[in-house]
Amino acid sequence: MNEQAFGVLEYEDLRALVRRGAQTPMGRARADALGPLNDVEHVRRALAAVSECVELKRRGAGWSFSELAEPADALARLRIEGAVLEPLALLELARLCDQVGEARARIQAERADAPVLWALIADLPRELYALAARTTAKILPSGELDDRASPELARIRHDINRLRSSITRALENLMHRTEEAIQDQLVTVRNERFVIPVRADHRGRVAGVAHGFSSSGATVFIEPLDTIESNNELQTLRETEEREITRILATLTDDLRRELPALERAAEAVAELDFINAKAALARTFNCVPPLLDESGTLELIAARHPLLEENLRATNEQVVPVSLRLDAEHPVMIISGANAGGKTVVLKTAGLLSLMALSGLHVPAQAARVPPYVSVLADIGDRQSLAAHLSTFTAHIANISHMLDGCAAPALVLLDEVGTGTDPEEGSALGVAVVDHFRRACSAQVIATTHYSGLKQYAANEPGVINASVEFDEKTLQPTYRLLVGLAGSSSGLEIARRFGFPPEIVDSAASRVNESARMAAEYLRRIQREAEQAEQLRRALEEERAAVAEKYSSLDRQAQQRERERQQAFERDMRALVTDFERRAQELFAQIEDRAVRLKVEREAEKRAAELRRAAQRAAAQTRTQQVVTEQPGGLRIMRREREAGASGAAADARASSSGARAASTDMRAGTDAEDYRPASVAREIVAGDTVRLRTFGRVGTVERVSGHEAEVRVGALRLREKLTNLELMERAPQTDAARQSQLERMAAAHARTTQVRLTESKHEPDAELNLIGRTTDEAVAAVDKFLDEAYLHSMARVRIIHGHGTGALRRAIADFLRDHPHVASFAPAPPEQGGAGATVVELKQ
Repeated sequence: MNEQAFGVLEYEDLRALVRRGAQTPMGRARADALGPLNDVEHVRRALAAVSECVELKRRGAGWSFSELAEPADALARLRIEGAVLEPLALLELARLCDQVGEARARIQAERADAPVLWALIADLPRELYALAARTTAKILPSGELDDRASPELARIRHDINRLRSSITRALENLMHRTEEAIQDQLVTVRNERFVIPVRADHRGRVAGVAHGFSSSGATVFIEPLDTIESNNELQTLRETEEREITRILATLTDDLRRELPALERAAEAVAELDFINAKAALARTFNCVPPLLDESGTLELIAARHPLLEENLRATNEQVVPVSLRLDAEHPVMIISGANAGGKTVVLKTAGLLSLMALSGLHVPAQAARVPPYVSVLADIGDRQSLAAHLSTFTAHIANISHMLDGCAAPALVLLDEVGTGTDPEEGSALGVAVVDHFRRACSAQVIATTHYSGLKQYAANEPGVINASVEFDEKTLQPTYRLLVGLAGSSSGLEIARRFGFPPEIVDSAASRVNESARMAAEYLRRIQREAEQAEQLRRALEEERAAVAEKYSSLDRQAQQRERERQQAFERDMRALVTDFERRAQELFAQIEDRAVRLKVEREAEKRAAELRRAAQRAAAQTRTQQVVTEQPGGLRIMRREREAGASGAAADARASSSGARAASTDMRAGTDAEDYRPASVAREIVAGDTVRLRTFGRVGTVERVSGHEAEVRVGALRLREKLTNLELMERAPQTDAARQSQLERMAAAHARTTQVRLTESKHEPDAELNLIGRTTDEAVAAVDKFLDEAYLHSMARVRIIHGHGTGALRRAIADFLRDHPHVASFAPAPPEQGGAGATVVELKQ
């Protein structure tokens, strides 16, 4: 990398931003040494570590370090055999172990989502945590050893306190006895020995050793003879205390020395984790994204922002105008033109600094970013003239570009600001084209160059692989918008900018009159293209906003429809539950009124059958309302869901209520049968046959008769099939019939009138078969036959029956299994044993 590029791209200021997020001296040192990494895999690991840290912080599982000092000196002393660390140095190492242990625990809990971070600290031994605990248990935060650091230290300090109290009491008694000679009733310490303040003119009153005078000379501090021996003993105890403290510190130091490699790894881990934390803090502060390292050579920045510019503008609550650009193998060069102070140099610095950030393992402030693994990032930006070095503006640029040519190594990013400036415009333009083309062809570099020269604009327009771009300039306000327009060359608008900065109008008008006509027309042409491009962009934005509004409207309507449908479905299910509950309640009330046990048993079985039929009807209706949806295509590519209303929930609910009403009617019929042992069906004016349209008297719904069996008919009402007695049906419309069918119907009606057989609720003397053969029947016919078969078997208290359905395609077997699963009489069912038909038959155990 070119160090000169680091300077012009303000990389040092970027380091300062990263350093701001570090919490330890080690982390700040890493931030100061931040730079591009040489290995692609190292860059990817660094980026992944930052991404993992950002995610852990978002979850609240991040870590932090506080009050950690640089451990290098303490670690260096540990390498010296026999050296003893001071208490505060021991505390610093213990704090290091404790905080790295806390960080390790947090990362370990999330290690599945943070493999890179976990790899940094996975090998830290657990002994460090125990060692830190032992150290902090013996040393107080102030650096003093705790009395409980050892039993011996506790004993010594106890003796010291006892002896100090004894000396103090003796001196206080002495001062009380010689009160007139005492300056102040205060025991004090001189030369680590307890003394009393005696007036100088009464010095002879107290026998003892003088340890000095006060500053005024009026007081002499005397150690009485009575306490000299006690003070000597106290000094001895203090020396013993110091030896014990030294022994304890030496033991703790030796414990840490044995773990020196682990301590060094812990210090390295803290430095790296704090550095990663600082990079993650930068990513969160500037809303950064992880860049993709693209080894195919594509540089793509979408809505990129210069972090230093954004930091400066935050103080004034202004927003950075984002920049989007793309360079790849087919288009490796971009020439940016446009107005002065329009943001051309900002584009160069943004592309350069964000590329360096990505290669340094930093997230970049953008919506998305792809950066090649550049070996060289070279920049010639700004005026490098120097009087001391005898360099003019032009020669300074040429000297720098010459160094860039020597140091260019592919893959490279070359940034050229006002290339060829500072000399004759024609020669400078030609030189600029030659320099850009050389970097492109000879160095295989990606180049971004800014210019005001028409020659470079024409080069970009005519040369394949070179992109024209410009910074937008609002001619109405004479202000730059700082937006980068890719695909369009821009006018310099120098005269307009001069007018905006208050140049005298006569000078600006004079200059305008001197502009070459062809140049003026070219500039006007460029401005017209920019206006048209701006209008097209405004139209595109308006269409996008309208499309988004339409999408939101349809989404809102769809959410409202779904909410209404959920509410309707919930209401439907509540009604169904209420109907079933009401039926079961009425049935229980009826059972309580029946005294005959045999009759009550029959009625209960019939009620169970009706309740099961009601539940099945409700389930089918609910399933039908949930599945009857139609997907319709709407304008703008939006899809919404619409419920079919022909067989909607209201109809399904009414159908289920019909089943409930029919069940209640059946219960009423049975209750009537208990008053008289038998009953006779009412006469039918004309016989009902399959295909007739009938009205169910029990609840007034109209349906179509599908099949007639004895005194019952199967009627389809909407999405439901109900079995109802013929006496409960009213013929509404006859089905078309042939002459033969009419004759057959008349014969059946006559036979019905002639019949006088009574229907009894007593058990039939005929024992039903224990086996039902369904082979050859349709699934609907088979289900109806099985239902009737199970009713008869249950009424005759049969324990087990067999249903033969054969193998075939399996459709009949599955239909029978689905029907048996919810049948109220069925306790269990399973395929028959091999000797009874195997999978071609089903054995059913009935409830008793």
